[in-house]
Amino acid sequence: MPYASGPLTSLTSAWQWFTTYSIWVLLFSALALALLVFGRPRLRARLQHVSPRNRAQVLQRVCDAVIATLDGLILIVIAAAAISITLSRGGPQALMTPETIKLWFMEHALLVLLIAAIACLLYLLLKSVVPNIVESSMSARGRGKKAREDLARRVQTLSSSLTTLVGIVIGTAAVFMILTEVGVDVTPLLATAGVAGIAIGLGAQGLIKDLFAGLFILTEDQYNKGDVVKVAGIAGLVEDVTLKRTVLRDLDGIVHSIPNGEITTASNYTKQYSRLHLDVPVAYGEDLDHCIDVINRVGQEMAEDPAWAPKIRSAPRSLGVNKFGDSGIHIKVLGDTKAMMQWEVTREFRLRIKKAFDQEGIEIPWPHLKLYYGEQAPPPRVICPSCNCRNSQESKFCTQCGTPLQKTHPPDNA
Repeated sequence: MPYASGPLTSLTSAWQWFTTYSIWVLLFSALALALLVFGRPRLRARLQHVSPRNRAQVLQRVCDAVIATLDGLILIVIAAAAISITLSRGGPQALMTPETIKLWFMEHALLVLLIAAIACLLYLLLKSVVPNIVESSMSARGRGKKAREDLARRVQTLSSSLTTLVGIVIGTAAVFMILTEVGVDVTPLLATAGVAGIAIGLGAQGLIKDLFAGLFILTEDQYNKGDVVKVAGIAGLVEDVTLKRTVLRDLDGIVHSIPNGEITTASNYTKQYSRLHLDVPVAYGEDLDHCIDVINRVGQEMAEDPAWAPKIRSAPRSLGVNKFGDSGIHIKVLGDTKAMMQWEVTREFRLRIKKAFDQEGIEIPWPHLKLYYGEQAPPPRVICPSCNCRNSQESKFCTQCGTPLQKTHPPDNA
């Protein structure tokens, strides 16, 4: 019987404790039930706001199931507390008398209220201080209105996340201290919380990875809402960026939601300024110095045009010959533009280059092949009248002195 008396004694002690503090159990259970009832709509709205539509529906169903389970457990506890109060010898009056209230208040309530007040003050202090600390550790990109809005948004995202995290830690510590003060043994709760924390940590590695990656993206100002970036192999306009994921919209209008943990390299096309970068091909027989002069002239005219000057930081200029292609020579052109203006400026520059080359008679090559048979005589050469240098039949200018060449055409036998 000693073996059987152990569990029975434990159950009797637990029921005595429950009967002694049943009035407080009833009050706290009623408070928890009220919090669940009034907090459910806000939690559903929060899930719908922060998650995609399909995932939000799944999370809402899980949330409803968890809340329904908690409601049932709390109702059972409330019923048990009401039964214990009713079955007590003196009824509710014996459990809640002025003497017992005064004694409990003097022994425990003051310290409980002090712990709760200190926790609330710490949370309010952090809520007001954390945004300033985060803002001081981050710098705005530029001085315009958009830069200030980006900075305010990043500060708000980081400060709210950090405040929530620290608030959870403070609230958990305060709850354990209050439970210890009212006589509840928190050792089993701590052990359970430790095991649950390990399980949650192992199961939520991806989520934790996403949060840390998002923290670094925002603090390092890698990109912001409105930038054009390429992340995880996808290029598009950033529509939203949070601690958990980045939302891009590509040129086809497709919206991509990318977890921040999958982003290893972020390429920002529009940070501070952008650049016009292209190769202009010309035929092998053209005078390259003349072609470069025309390119530089077109770039300077475009930079001085009132319609395009606000979009250009430095006029597009030639850097020289970049490579010898299969059908022509490629001339490298670079120029700085305002952020997100590089594609528009590049399209206009190509249009003006085509018109200028047509006016100057400069050939823009296209892919073609020339076939020579073994028995055929080599093509005739053009003699330069100034230096007597032999040039190919296709050359318009002498390759040695740059003198325009006068080509002779064979007589018409028709």
